[in-house]
Amino acid sequence: MIINLHRRFRQLIMAIIVWFYPPFKKIMPYQTFQYAACGGGNTVLNIFLYFVSYNYVLKKQDFNLGIVIVGSHIAAFIMAFLITFPIGLYLNMFVVFKGSFLKKRVQLFRYFLVVMVCILLNYLLLSLFVEKLKWYPTLSQIASTSLIIIFSYISQQRFSFKKSV
Repeated sequence: MIINLHRRFRQLIMAIIVWFYPPFKKIMPYQTFQYAACGGGNTVLNIFLYFVSYNYVLKKQDFNLGIVIVGSHIAAFIMAFLITFPIGLYLNMFVVFKGSFLKKRVQLFRYFLVVMVCILLNYLLLSLFVEKLKWYPTLSQIASTSLIIIFSYISQQRFSFKKSV
């Protein structure tokens, strides 16, 4: 039952990607488009979940864990991350980079490492662009995201989901 559901879900996602790919065929390879589509969809979901968590679940109030109080913006980030991390892993493992010779637990660990590096890079690049270079924050986020997408794609392709030794 679960295997059949997994197969159907994967086939649906791949059919949607194939349907949208033709206009992009001349400007990017299919795997790059798959990564952009899956990553873009997961990013939109993350932003939506962050918005809902921050505004409606947490109601812009800090989250008290008893021993520590977590700011609502960080708690919302964590809540969205807990949902979109496994979705991103699934999409990368079974749609974008299928066929890796690595064991699934190794892929999970490596994917987690790359995601953590991307979060750290985002923080460092935003700090550099906004605080040191005095760039406008939105422009800084666009530049940071652009660099991180390139880093993430190459890292996931060559490290997390390697196809050959």
